[in-house]
Amino acid sequence: MRTFNEQEHTHKKEEIMKACFDCYAKYGLNNVGIKKLGEYCNIASGSLYTYFDNLDDLIVQSTEYCMSKVEDEFMEKAPTSPSDIERFIDEIPYWTAKKHGEKYRLMYQVYTNPKYINYGKKFFEGVNERYTNYAKLLESKINMPYKTILSFIFILIRACVHYAMFEDEFYLKTQLEILKVGIQRFLKK
Repeated sequence: MRTFNEQEHTHKKEEIMKACFDCYAKYGLNNVGIKKLGEYCNIASGSLYTYFDNLDDLIVQSTEYCMSKVEDEFMEKAPTSPSDIERFIDEIPYWTAKKHGEKYRLMYQVYTNPKYINYGKKFFEGVNERYTNYAKLLESKINMPYKTILSFIFILIRACVHYAMFEDEFYLKTQLEILKVGIQRFLKK
C-alpha cells in the first residue's frame, strides 16, 4: 500500500493546475470538459477529484496559482537600477504578450464571470499586497519611494495586460510614454 506524501501531492497538484490552466487558455472555458482536462494532464479524469472538489474549484485554484506565477516571472525581470528602468518598460509588454497573452485572456474570462467574481476580488487584493511588496524590494535598487514605484507598476501592468489581450499598440504607446515621462521627472528631482 502506498503512503500519502504531502510534498508529492502538492507537486502533482501544481503540475495539474498548470496543465489545466494551459488547456483552458488554449481552448476556452466553454470548450473544455473533465475528459479533455484528464487527457491534457495525462491522468484519468476522475483523478482530478483527488486534488479538487469540483471543476469550479479547479478553475479557481489553477487561475490563482498560474497567474501568481506569471507575476513572479514578471518581477524577476524587474529593473535592478535606475538606468535599467527604460529597458524594462520597453521589453516587458511585448515579452508578456507573447508569453502570457492567452493566460491573461483566460484570467479575465474567469474573474469577470459572475460565478467567480468574488474569487477575482480576493485574487486582486493579493495582487495589491504582492505588488506593494515588490515595490518595497525595488525601492533601494532604483532609488524611488516604494509608493511611487507602486503607482508606476500599476500603470505598466495595466498597459501590459491590455496589450497582451488586445494587441492595442496605440494604447500601449500612450501609457508607456506617460510612464517614461513620470519616471524621468521623478529621477531628475
